[in-house]
Amino acid sequence: MKALRYTQAMVDEFVRDGYWTDETFYDSYERNARTIGDKEALVDSRHRVTWRQARDLVDAIASAWVAAGIPRSARVIIQAPNSVYGFLARAAAERAGLISLTAFATLRQNELEDMLEKTQAEVAVIPSIFRGFDYLAMYQDLMTRFPSVRSLYLFDDVVPADAPPGTRSLTRTAQQQLGQVDRAALDARRFDPFFDVALLTTTSGTTGLPKLVEWPLAPRVCTSKGRIALWELTQDDITMAIAPHAGGAAGTLTYFAAPLCGAKTVMLEDFDPELALQTIEREKVTAIGVVPTHLVRMLEKNVEKYDLSSLRFIRSAGGYLSPQLAQEAEARFGAVITSDLGTQDKGSVSGCRVSDPGELRRLTVGQMLPGNKVKLLGPDGIEVPLNEPGVLWFRGPHSPAGYYRDPAMTAEVFDAQGWCTTEDVVKFDQGCLWILGRQKDVIIRGGQNIYPAEVEGLMNEHPSVAAVAVVAMPDAQYGERACAFVVLRRDKSLSLDKVRTFLASKNVAKFKWPERIELVERMPTVGDSGKVDKKALRSLVAPQAA
Repeated sequence: MKALRYTQAMVDEFVRDGYWTDETFYDSYERNARTIGDKEALVDSRHRVTWRQARDLVDAIASAWVAAGIPRSARVIIQAPNSVYGFLARAAAERAGLISLTAFATLRQNELEDMLEKTQAEVAVIPSIFRGFDYLAMYQDLMTRFPSVRSLYLFDDVVPADAPPGTRSLTRTAQQQLGQVDRAALDARRFDPFFDVALLTTTSGTTGLPKLVEWPLAPRVCTSKGRIALWELTQDDITMAIAPHAGGAAGTLTYFAAPLCGAKTVMLEDFDPELALQTIEREKVTAIGVVPTHLVRMLEKNVEKYDLSSLRFIRSAGGYLSPQLAQEAEARFGAVITSDLGTQDKGSVSGCRVSDPGELRRLTVGQMLPGNKVKLLGPDGIEVPLNEPGVLWFRGPHSPAGYYRDPAMTAEVFDAQGWCTTEDVVKFDQGCLWILGRQKDVIIRGGQNIYPAEVEGLMNEHPSVAAVAVVAMPDAQYGERACAFVVLRRDKSLSLDKVRTFLASKNVAKFKWPERIELVERMPTVGDSGKVDKKALRSLVAPQAA
């Protein structure tokens, strides 16, 4: 299946400039099996496999799928918790020339029906039961309405007696196929890294159902190498997926980057803060992938009783991490925080180096990734002067091929030259991108712009504030005013007057001060992404302010 957006001229440009190569992710499994085959590659609570074993299991699963008659470029939905066989299934799909869609474990019929209708997926790889939810029953129902799904593969060793015909155990299938691998047949199904769609990812779904995004392998390998350089990741590192590997927060670090440099990955199947800390200590983890919520929950525990001396950096993504929380995490974990900017449907933009000064790592999203070009535009569509805020537009080798089989939507987001916008209002300072807010989130109070991220960053320095989100509320006189939703730290209190006094001490212009505060126990988030759902917050405050 050919990618929508890429042209030969675009491919030639990025290959000529050294950003795209013909390397695939499976190549790293093959290389690691040859060079460091006896080193552990993947670990979860049930399985520990070396790089040689991982390569052989990937080949076995891929061979079994080819033997089952699944055609090249067929779509496979992998709805997997963090697990060794979840990773192996993703790599095996690539090896067999199958297009994989790795879905969050939290998705249910509504979202999956849309995905199945769009992709006509032939295979689903799922747990039988996870977190008390019966996935097998859900897919059995889906199969009655989507006949394209011909078979299910379970992460379980035993297939329940009431499973649909054709349901198989992925683990047993892999073991049975070992020694029966036709490597030449698999090589013949190799993806073209530039033009073949190999991966589908989903957006967070802040408006309606998640959108599907198509990716050839070249841009994902390119981005992974860029991240490896920023993180100084090597085969001596031990990465850990705490956030779901289906998303970028953990997936970029563990599934995509780690194999390219031979780093080991440990999987936490179901998040528990104490278990996460215990696992870091036991496995001597050096790098973790989290969303900010995970850090908050772990910091509520007695972090100091664990030996976390192996940990050198924390990759936080998928939501806003306050500088105050980042500083606390760095002090208590003894590791540096690194953040970056990117989206599933626009691609990766920038990132911080682990060696950057603390202020830049905590307050910015770093420098542009290699090959990315950037421009900041004002409301009139003209580039803004140096050091002035503007809406971020970028173009480069880290962007996807578009929305799955939807050329119209793709053309709305990417222009003919490949430029797109993240819709973030940003500024450049000290060579780094500073996020001021989303274009749609900017609050216009009587003609004056309030950038929520700026106010949130200041309010997060208040000792009573654990988390804050600033949104617009409608106002008859000014058009909009700012409302701050606040999660308090334990045993703390806060009032609007205290907020005003605090911001006055920071010499913040008065028009930027929140004019209402709402105390909440937790912020609404978008699925497992960790992103604060500001649309939900605006809907809460609008009726009260109307």
